[in-house]
Amino acid sequence: METGDVTVSQRVRADEHEADRVKASNLGVLSEAFSTPIDREDIHAAIMTLDDIVNYCKSTVVEMDVLGLKPDKHSLEMAMHLREGAEALARGFGRLGTDPAAAGGDAAPERTVEKAYRRAIAELFQGDDYLHMFKRRETYRHLSNAADRVSDAAAALDNIVVKA
Repeated sequence: METGDVTVSQRVRADEHEADRVKASNLGVLSEAFSTPIDREDIHAAIMTLDDIVNYCKSTVVEMDVLGLKPDKHSLEMAMHLREGAEALARGFGRLGTDPAAAGGDAAPERTVEKAYRRAIAELFQGDDYLHMFKRRETYRHLSNAADRVSDAAAALDNIVVKA
């Protein structure tokens, strides 16, 4: 995203398709399992919210492509915080099998992205290029929604940890 390189966009799209395959596989395994070591609803919530994060990332790059937008400082800042949130989730889910107590999720990236989103919108709507404003706002909103899903995934992880 940092460069606006089309290969990055293609990679995000491919990653999203792979995430859909993983989601379908995980949901299949979940539906066939007689019992699970973790509450089924929590597993389902984790699967779905993690997929939603990837979907919003794809929506962002697709719409940036369609709308002819390159990354700006605000979208880059939000994307950086999203990456941090995704990395924290990966660490947390990775610890479930070995150290559940240390696996708790962190919703801080959602709050940081939301603050960055508000700053971006405040700056964006200072001009008079309304078409650009609405294009850019749409992509900012996708990033903000992705951050909301990071928070939801962190909550799902916390639910799993509390019940472990």
